[in-house]
Amino acid sequence: MTDRSTTTATDMPLTPRQKQVLILIADGKSTKEIARDLGVSFKTAAAHRTNLMQKLNIHNLAHLVRYAIRNGLLDP
Repeated sequence: MTDRSTTTATDMPLTPRQKQVLILIADGKSTKEIARDLGVSFKTAAAHRTNLMQKLNIHNLAHLVRYAIRNGLLDP
């Protein structure tokens, strides 16, 4: 029997919106810029960023960028 209480980022694929937010973060965009680019409020953009970090269990922006690179979400 497998223990389902521990999940990894690969167990829960990112939604298209989460990928979009991750790419914008990796491009160096601020939360305010992400909100503007996506046509959402600052609070919504901040929530996307927070949810993304929680889902991936990543706690800083440098590691988010590394995740994006390792998973082919950024153009070379």
